[in-house]
Formats: sequence, C-alpha cells, structure tokens
Amino acid sequence: MNQQLKDSLYELIVQTSTNLPSDVRYAVANAYKKEDKGTQSGLALDTIAKNIDMACSNTGPICQDTGMPTFEIHTPVGTDQIEMEEAIIEMVAKATKDGKLRTNSVDPIDGKNTGTNIGPGTPVIHFKQWRKEYIEVRLILKGGGCENKNIQYSVPCELEHLGKANRDLDGIRKCIMHAVWQAQGQGCSAGFIGVGIGGDRTSGYALAKEQLFRRVNDTNSDPVLADLEKYIMENSNKLEIGTMGFGGGLTLLGCKIGKNNRLPASFFVSVAYNCWAYRRLGIKMNPKTFEIIGWEYRDKDEIKKIYEDSIITSSVKVHKLTPPVTEKQIREIKAGDVIDLNGIIFTGRDAMHHHMLEHDAPFDLSGGVIYHCGPVINKDDSGKWKITAAGPTTSIREEPYQGIILKKTGARIVIGKGGMGPKTLAACKEHGAVYLNAIGGAAQYYAECIKEVEDGACLEFGTPEAMWKLRVEGFKAICTMDSHGNSLHKEVLEKSGAKLDQFADKVY
Repeated sequence: MNQQLKDSLYELIVQTSTNLPSDVRYAVANAYKKEDKGTQSGLALDTIAKNIDMACSNTGPICQDTGMPTFEIHTPVGTDQIEMEEAIIEMVAKATKDGKLRTNSVDPIDGKNTGTNIGPGTPVIHFKQWRKEYIEVRLILKGGGCENKNIQYSVPCELEHLGKANRDLDGIRKCIMHAVWQAQGQGCSAGFIGVGIGGDRTSGYALAKEQLFRRVNDTNSDPVLADLEKYIMENSNKLEIGTMGFGGGLTLLGCKIGKNNRLPASFFVSVAYNCWAYRRLGIKMNPKTFEIIGWEYRDKDEIKKIYEDSIITSSVKVHKLTPPVTEKQIREIKAGDVIDLNGIIFTGRDAMHHHMLEHDAPFDLSGGVIYHCGPVINKDDSGKWKITAAGPTTSIREEPYQGIILKKTGARIVIGKGGMGPKTLAACKEHGAVYLNAIGGAAQYYAECIKEVEDGACLEFGTPEAMWKLRVEGFKAICTMDSHGNSLHKEVLEKSGAKLDQFADKVY
C-alpha cells in the first residue's frame, strides 16, 4: 500500500481531531468577545477558548468524544477506491492507538469495544467519482452528545410553544426553531446546525449532515433558503439558551439549509446538530503521488490564538472542595456557584452506572465525586496510564440510574454536561448531593487538571466506560442542580420556552 497515501490520511485525521478549521475559529472567537465574561456562559466560553488553543499546541483531541469518523471522498475516474478504503481503516486504527481518536466502536448487542475504532460500519466512508483531476477527502468528527440532539420532523405536526407546523415554508421555520430550543445545552451549545428539507427519512438526515460541510460564512445560492438561514441565526439567539445552556445571548453560531425533492406523501425536516467543537477538515491530494496539495477550511490569515488573558470580574461564588465532602459542605452550595475540586474523583458513565445497579462500586465513593467522562487514555512508555483528553459526556443518559447510585454509594457530587432530570434533582435534595456542569468539549482543559491516574477498574467495559480513579487539581465546574431543589437547566428551559412562544405566529 502506498505510504504517502497513508501519511496524508493520517495527517488529515490528526489535524481534524486537534485543530479547529478557520471559519469555526472565527465564529467561536466572535462569540467569545461578545459574551459577558462575568456570567456563567462567559466563563464557559473562556474555558472553551483556552481549550481550543491548548488542543492546537498539544496536538491533542479538542474533545475526548471524537465521534464516528465520517469520510466524504471524491476521486477521479480510475482511482483505486479499495486501496483508499484500506488505507483509511489502517490510519484510523493508528490514530486511535496514538491517542488522537477515542475508542468509539462498540458492538450494539454485547457492548464490547473493539479498541481500534474499526468494526462493522466504522469508520463511515462515502465515495463519489468526479471529473476533476485531484482527490478530495473531507472528514468530520461529530460526537455522540450532539449526534443525540439530531431531530427529524414529519410535518404537519404539533410543536410545543409553536403550535402547528404545516407543509410550507413557515412550518419549516417552526421546526428549525424548535430543534434549536429542544437541544438546550445538551449538544454543547453554542452550536451549529445543518438542515435537510425533503427527501425520505434516510436521505433527509444525509442532506442535513451534508450541510455541515459548508463553510460557516458562505451564502446559500438559493435566495429563499439564504433568507431562512438569516432568520434562524437572528432569532435563535433571542431564545437566550446560551453557552452550555447556562443562559446568555449566544446559542447558535451557524445555520445551513439544503433541500431535496420529496414524495407526495412525505414531508420531512431533518436537523443535524453540531457542538462548538465543530471538527471538519479536508485535503486535496495528487491522484498519482497522494501528496497533499491543499487544505480545505483553512485560511492563510486564520486566528491562531483565541484566548485573551484578562482579569475577569465575576460575582459568581467559588467553593474550593477536597473530596470526600460532607453533607454540610454540599448544602452550602447554590445553583450557579462555581466548584473548584482538588483531590480524588472517579469517572463513571453508561456501562458503569448500569453495572453499579446490581454490583458494589469498584471503589469507595462515599462523599465522593462521579465524573460522567469517557477519557482518551493510553499507557505511556513506562506502562503508566495517561489521559490525553477528558471532557464531560452528556449526563441525561444516566437519569434512570443516578438517584439510585447516589443513595447506594453515598457519592455527593456528580459532574457531567447538559444537566439531568427530576429524578436526579429529587435525589440530590434527599441525599445531600449536587450536579456540576463541566464545559462540554473542553477535553484538553480538563486533562491538564488531571495530575495522576491512580487506578482503574472494569477495564473489560472498554477504556471510555471503565471507572478511573483520578487525582485532580483546579478542576472547575458550575453547580447547575443543588441540594435544595434548584435547577439552572429547568430555569433556562422554561424561560427559553416562554421566549419561543413569540415565534408561533406565521411569518412566511
């Protein structure tokens, strides 16, 4: 197999995972400058800016959830696509071994992780031929948290706060506005959306994801869709969902819409949500030598550094805690406060929560911290475990388990992203616990807070799903659900829902 082909593909994978494209950098940088840095959303954007710069400097994954690697490839007639597919599979496995991708390929029946990101349907590879004289390979890494906030509407339908969405342009508008609202902070807002109008259920979603390959700053060639994109961008931010769903003026950073013809009986509006860690790049290759002859989504004058050193004046209260913590310490925390953790915390997500329902926790969690995190973790040259990316995963998946686990283990702090539901909120109030929202996607920022991996358990679940005992310093997150029944997520959901009401009247 051609070594240059493998080298070029490997470089694309690494750069996509670690270095945001120019247009996304500009969008995040503009949001960072506009948001009040003394608010919870401002503090979140401050962390995001640091993380983007750190990922580029460290050549480490921007977010630990490197998603389902999806390749869109155009080749001239005569290109050996079988060789290209074999090279992609080999380089995805290598990038996984090197810690640039997380082990994300899991059997849907027995739950076993392949450990290589290779398996049936993984990675996703789409080929098309064209008459141009070069090879184009585009790659998008879309994490599971934002993938779970994708949504498809079959119109006509009834939408909460917006009423009936009919089979017309106004109905499409309502569906898109509802899609932004329902995501809240669970898709790691401020985010981007691709919208597919028409097609069938499968091609509608494919069209929506295809829109995510457009540049953030382009203009739709269809004037009607261009006008709709502008409308959505102007009005989505009026919902004030904000970064991570903390409230604030910046909820959406990009909206791209495409259309396909549909069947008379079907009318679908499909929305693909993408987090702020919008990782997609492309390369152009010489079809004979496979050398990279150009990059897509990179500008010569791109912003190299987003974070700005500044003194942030904030009224947000900060609690410095060293686990294990007492109920008294927990009861002093209010929703909106910042928590600064120093000491031992434990990772635990889907498989671990399910396991702890019927088995004892692998470690003593009394007074401790459960971090919803599936890190990128590998052994270094000395054989010691080293975490290279460790941001939070979406917490709502643990809602069926969390209250039971808090009662059973005595843990008092849960960390994740996107918030949790009424069962967890009630359990926090009953057992004296809090939920902290870490900044989604900030995998490098939190990896730097982890000073040592002290131990690990249940590694048979795969490294993302295992429980890791970590020693941290300066690990900061925002309390969004306290032990007194207060939930910032519930508050923002209700307020943004009330603001969504104003868009129920017909516009188009």
